[in-house]
Parts: sequence; structure tokens; C-alpha cells
Amino acid sequence: MENSGGIKASLQGRYASALFDLASEKGVVTAVEADLEKIEQAIAESNEFAALIRNPQVSREAAGKVMDALAPVLGLSDLTRNFVGVLAANRRLSALPEIVRAFHAIAAAQRGEATAEVASAHALSVEQVEQLRQKLEAREGRNVKVRTSVDPELLGGLVVTIGSKRIDSSIRTRLNSLAQAMKG
Repeated sequence: MENSGGIKASLQGRYASALFDLASEKGVVTAVEADLEKIEQAIAESNEFAALIRNPQVSREAAGKVMDALAPVLGLSDLTRNFVGVLAANRRLSALPEIVRAFHAIAAAQRGEATAEVASAHALSVEQVEQLRQKLEAREGRNVKVRTSVDPELLGGLVVTIGSKRIDSSIRTRLNSLAQAMKG
């Protein structure tokens, strides 16, 4: 079972879909999407926050208090603050990164966009990201939003994921393929 955004009816997909429906009703999809990007950035930048959302020993009440205290610091809207409160109460904060990704995918699909997750060994320049975006749009035939991340283990090259499609031109993959071919 899939919704219009192509997200499987997983637990994370259902939460993301419910949040998207509420945000749509209230006309605040863009604001909620920005809030979720702030949360995603906070998880990426704070090992303590990332550990907290994944720690099953943190009580529902404690997790709820942390999320309430964090909401004004991150400048979260009421809808997003209430949503993460529900996640804390339901012991689902560990699913937050996947829910954020699913929400982005649903919102992009509604706008007729695709989101490309691009991993590179080194940070890409603004010009490189723009060139890549243009090439991906030509290939996909629709608007493409590029989200970049750095993975030094790639050694070089890129790994681009758009939906279920993956383009892997990383040196790590090429070296692994060469090693397999040499084993015979």
C-alpha cells in the first residue's frame, strides 16, 4: 500500500503522511518542512541529541520535556512541536530521521519534485551542486532538489539516490568491484 508520495505504508510513512495532511490543512507545509530540516540538522550536529532520541531507557515524560525545551530553541512551529511531543509520548522519537525523510518525499511529490540524496567524499561547491541539479533535472524530466552529505569512506566520486534509483560512481565501489574481479 502506498500513498501519493510513493512512500510505503510503514510506521514512519504513516506518521509523515499524517503530519503532511495536518500541515496541508493548515497551509503550513513549507514551515513544517523547514522545522523538520532544523530537527534533522540538530540530530546530525549533536551526538547527545542523536543518542537521546535512540535511547529506549529515556522515559516518555523525560523525552517529552526535552522536546518541549528544544522546540523554542529551534524555533519550531506549534504543529511541529505538538507532533514531536506525540512521537515522544508514543516512544517513536527513534523513527524521527526516517519520518523527516518520508515527509520531505511526500512534500516533494506534491510539488512535482524529486529529491536527490547525494553523498560525496568531500563537500561539493555551490557550482558543483547546481551543475549536478541541472543534469539530474534533465535526466528526470522534473524539478530536482539536491540534498548533500559527506561520506569520506567513498574516497571520491558520488552516490546519488533518487527514490529507488541509485547511481554509484564512488571510488570505493569501483575498487571493490576491481577486487572482486581480480579474485576471479
